[in-house]
Amino acid sequence: MANTFKVKTNDAMPTSAGTPLTLYTVPSSTTTVILGLMLCNVHTSQVTASVKLESDTSDTETNADVLLVKDIPIPVGSTVELLSGNKVVMQTTDVLKIDCSVAAKIDAALSIMEIT
Repeated sequence: MANTFKVKTNDAMPTSAGTPLTLYTVPSSTTTVILGLMLCNVHTSQVTASVKLESDTSDTETNADVLLVKDIPIPVGSTVELLSGNKVVMQTTDVLKIDCSVAAKIDAALSIMEIT
C-alpha cells in the first residue's frame, strides 16, 4: 500500500455557469483523502461557488450525490479555504465537481492523499 500526496488544479472553472465541472475523479483501486480545497475568485465582482461530491460506490449504505458547500460567496480577488481541518474520504470512481455563478471565474487547488 502506497500513500501519495498530490495537488490537482484547474483554472477558470466551470466552463458554463450552472454546469459543475469535474476537478478530480478517484482512480481505480484507490482511496483518496481530501486534505484541503481552495477556491479563488478571478472575476471583477463577487461570485458564488458550490462543491459537489458525486458518489456511486456500492456498499451496504446508500451513497448519493451531495453538496459539500452550496453558493458560498467569494468576494473579488479572494480565496476561500474549504474543509479546513476536516477530511473527506473518496472511493474509486467518486467525483469532485466545482460550479460557479459566473462561467470561468473560479481557480481551484485540491490537496489530496491517494492510497493505493
